[in-house]
This record gives sequence, C-alpha cells and structure tokens, in this order.
Amino acid sequence: MDFRELRRRAEELRFTPQEPVRWLAPKELARTAVKVGLAAVFAGYSDKREIQGALEAGLLRAPLSDPRAEEIWIDFVADLGDGFEATASVASALGADRLTVEGPGALPRGALLVLGGDQVYPVASATAYEDRMKGPYRAALPSAEDRPLMVALPGNHDWYDGLTAFLRMFAQGSAIGGWRTGQTRSYFAVGLPQRWWLVGLDSQLGSYFDDPQRRYFETHLSQRLRPGDSVIVCSAEPTWVKSDERPDAFNSLHWFDHHIVRTRLDRTTGRREETGASIRLWLTGDKHHYARYAELLPGDAAGAGADDDLPPDPRRRQLVTCGLGGAFLSSTHRLPRALPLPPSTSRMQRKDRPPTAFALAQHTYPDAAESRSLARAIAKPWSRYWLPRRNPGFALLAAAVQVVLALLAGGAFALAEGRQSPVGALRSAGLDDVFGLLLAGAALFLLPFVLLLLRALLRLRRPRVPSGPVVAGLFQAAVAAVALGVTVAVTRSLPSSWNGLVFLGVMLVVAAVLGASLGSEVFALWVLWTNRGTVADWQMSGQSIDDRKGFLRMHLARDGTLTLYPLALHGTCRNWTLGEVTDDEGTWKHPVPDPAPTVRLIEDPVVIARHGQG
Repeated sequence: MDFRELRRRAEELRFTPQEPVRWLAPKELARTAVKVGLAAVFAGYSDKREIQGALEAGLLRAPLSDPRAEEIWIDFVADLGDGFEATASVASALGADRLTVEGPGALPRGALLVLGGDQVYPVASATAYEDRMKGPYRAALPSAEDRPLMVALPGNHDWYDGLTAFLRMFAQGSAIGGWRTGQTRSYFAVGLPQRWWLVGLDSQLGSYFDDPQRRYFETHLSQRLRPGDSVIVCSAEPTWVKSDERPDAFNSLHWFDHHIVRTRLDRTTGRREETGASIRLWLTGDKHHYARYAELLPGDAAGAGADDDLPPDPRRRQLVTCGLGGAFLSSTHRLPRALPLPPSTSRMQRKDRPPTAFALAQHTYPDAAESRSLARAIAKPWSRYWLPRRNPGFALLAAAVQVVLALLAGGAFALAEGRQSPVGALRSAGLDDVFGLLLAGAALFLLPFVLLLLRALLRLRRPRVPSGPVVAGLFQAAVAAVALGVTVAVTRSLPSSWNGLVFLGVMLVVAAVLGASLGSEVFALWVLWTNRGTVADWQMSGQSIDDRKGFLRMHLARDGTLTLYPLALHGTCRNWTLGEVTDDEGTWKHPVPDPAPTVRLIEDPVVIARHGQG
C-alpha cells in the first residue's frame, strides 16, 4: 500500500504518517518564523538548561545488555523527523538485525543509537514528535531482546518550543519501540568499551555552555578521563564549517576540548592539569548531507584534500557531518576545502596556536557535481523539483505579490499617461507603451548585473552574481512591469466600450498568472544565485528532496580502533505492508517497507585509532 492508504489507517498505526515539510510554502514560512522569533527572544530569559540542573543525572553505559562487553556497534542518525517515507525508510534500516553491505559484509544493528539533533520538523510539539519521529521508529523496531540504548541531543528545531516536548520524549526513561532511553537531561555522557567515551552537547541555539552542563561534564567525564582515553563529541551543528565565515563559531567546541577533555581542574590544588585524553571524532547533523574533514598530519601537503584525497591514517582525527536521517537534502558543492581550527582570527583567548588544519575528504554525499546539478533544478521549469511545482503555496504567494504590484504599477502608469485611473490608461495605451513596459522590465532585471559589473571594474575585482533582498525586490518589480506590458497588449484588442472592471480584471489575472510562473521563476533564480546564508539553503530545502538518505554505523573493536561505515540507502521506500504487534498496550499495526531497504557505502570505511595508538 502507498502513503495515502497508510494515512487512512492511522488509527490502526497509532500515529499519522506525515508529508515532507514544504519549507517555502507560505504557511510553513510564517509558522516557522514566529516560532524562531519566540525561541530567540525567550531563550535568554527561560533557558531550560539551567532548570535541568535540578534533575538527577549520571553517566550512562553501553551496551545495556552486557556492561562488560569489549566491543560495541553504534549508530548515528540526525535530522530525521520529516516526511514519513524517508524517516521510516531510514528507521527500518536502523532497526534491522543486520545490514549486508558490499565489502564489509554483514553489519549488526547498533547497541547504541545516537540521535544527532532535529528529531522533528518544522517545529517541536508533542503531536509532531508522535507522528514524525516516535511512530516511525517504534514501527521499525517494535521490540528487541538486546535493549539497545537511544540517546538524543536537541537541534534548533527541537528548541523551538523551549525543549518541552524533547524532554518529555527522551528524558523520562520511556521506551520508543525496542529502544530504551536513559538520559535525564538534554545532554549526556556514555561510557563505552576500550576506554572510549561518547558525549552529546546541548548548545541551545548557539549559546555558550550553561553552568549545570559544565558541572555535569566536569563531574561525569573530565574527572574520569585517563591518559590514552578517547572521546566522541556529538554536537547539534557543524560549527567547524561555519567558522569559515564566522571565526568564532567553533569557540564553544574548542573550549569543551580544552577545558573538559584535555585538561581538568584539580580540586585539591585549584590548578588545571592534563588528562592525557583526546577528542578523536566530532559528529553532527544539521546540514543534510554527508561530509568528512580529516586532520592533516606532519608530512601532508598543505591544502591537500578534496580532489587529492588524503591517504588513510588511523591517527587522524575526524570531523563528520551526517544529517541524512530524513529531512530534505543539502548541498555539498560550496563546502570549504580546508579548515584551520580554531581560526587565527577567532577572538578566543586560550586557543591552539598554530590552529589544527583539517581538509575535506574526497567523498561527499551527494558529491559536488550532483549537488550543483540538484541545486539548479529549483529554477528549471521542466524539472519535478521546480520551486512552484514542489511548493504550490509559494506560487499562490508569488501571484498575490504580483497582484499588489500590478495595482501599484497600474497607478504609476496612469500618472505617467496623465490619466485619473489605471483603467483609463489601459484603454488609451498604444503599441509603444507595450514595448516601453517590456523594456522597463528588462532594465529592472539587468540593473543589478550592470551595477555589480561597474563596481567590480572600479575596484578591480571579479564580478559576482547579484544577490540580497534589494535584488529580489528589483526582480519582482521587473515581473510587474512585464505583466503590465502584457496586460496592455491584451486589452488593446478589447472594445473600449466594455466595462472598466473587465480591463481591471484582465490586469489582475495576467499579474496573477505571470506571478505564479515568472515571479516564482525569478525568485528561484535569485535563490540559486545567492551563495551564502539561509537563502542559499533554500536551493535545496525548497525542493524537499526526500531521496538520498542514510546514517553512520560505527564499530568499536576489541583492539580499541573505531571504524566508521557511512551508509546510504539505495532508495526511499514507497510501498508498505502492515505487520501486527501485540504488546502491553494491546494489538496494533505497524508499516513494513516492501521491499526492505538496502544500503551501500558512501566511501570506504574510515578507521580511527584510540588516542596514543597507531
């Protein structure tokens, strides 16, 4: 059965499967904007991390089934609670007893599942968690004898309700299908075999570390670290990538590395002492792609990476982004090739000098060429990912904008023609007015390009494609001028004796039709040409691509090495059957993908040695 049939049987499933979020639909834009604004305003006044300091919290251990185990399999997935088909496909792969992968062979299910942030979209609520996250994951693994542990750290979308629903879902010791939760706060530390540790940090919309969180990690992690120990740090966003544009973005993670992992406060002397431990792996989501940065070692060529992939070396520390859990795909073609961390321009006082250099690995998902091609699809009317085709509500918004602009442009045209109303101006317009308006539209569209070219010539710089909200406004004004020109051309064939409302109606209909099509297209071009910030992210989010999903499976072996297996699903499941489950809550149905999802490696397994080995 397909998605629609599953929705009709929501009562049997005990959750309602959801469509992917259409991020550029007016309703979603407005709702998300309000939630983001409220979260930003009240975050500083009602920080729930401070309140969590009153909750009991301790060190977690994994695997739960055998605390004395000498090895463990770990799964990491992030950005998962979006459309049902993508989320449930990934969840089904995670819940399978084992996955067969060409090369490594059979990879067993993780005894520890780490949810890396943004467990629900577009904003957090109890209903959203039930339908978009808990329902698909409980269905993927209704029960499990080995009791795998699930831990979660909050991303920005989890914070949009002040973290209320997140804490109720993950911090009360309840089960989500066969997975067990154990954390009591929005951050955690997990002790692993072979002197490895895994921690999840709560950065609360980019804030500093709060005092209860600092004391928690000082007590349950820092004081336990010994020379040779290795740490995996999970954070809500890849601040290392953002440091390329914002030098201070990596400061909080570097502070944690220096003050919690590498050094600790000696409670007897009051001085800081070396722990002898090291962060070997940083993990995050937030960006819905797979990308890895590897540490440059002495002897590596400066600027190595990307096209000239670094040779495998288990001594390298790794920075990994894997946000393929279900949300729309993100681009990779604009990722920086090299990252000095922390940047020398960072305002942090105590930082590593010189900075540690990391280089982008050759394999990303999607790769740069595919990413560039997919990004351009938002402005291709023949593509199924064209902006108004994927976001019908946006086409209506663009049409409404052009109707308003048409009334304004009609009034301006009437003044220019010496008429008292737009209808009078339309009745008396000639062929020269048609050409004039079309030329005006072309001029408004080309104006930003001309200005930027002149600026580049005067400053001897390479010209760039225009962007910014003023440019977007000029593009829409150009569409309004073209729409008015088309209106004049159409109304010239109408008898002048017709009622003026007919002329006005023609003007508004032409404006609406061109707004929905041409207005959407020029907006898509503007989004495509904007290469930085939130607008650049719309290139992919506006398409809501729910294919190309995956997650990271890791194996901590008996010899202390950690091996990363970045996995991509061969496709998102579109067909489902219903299985039956009987548990303490009664009998209920759960969707089963047909066929079961299969996976492949995104790149060869990456081996990381324990600190001091290799």
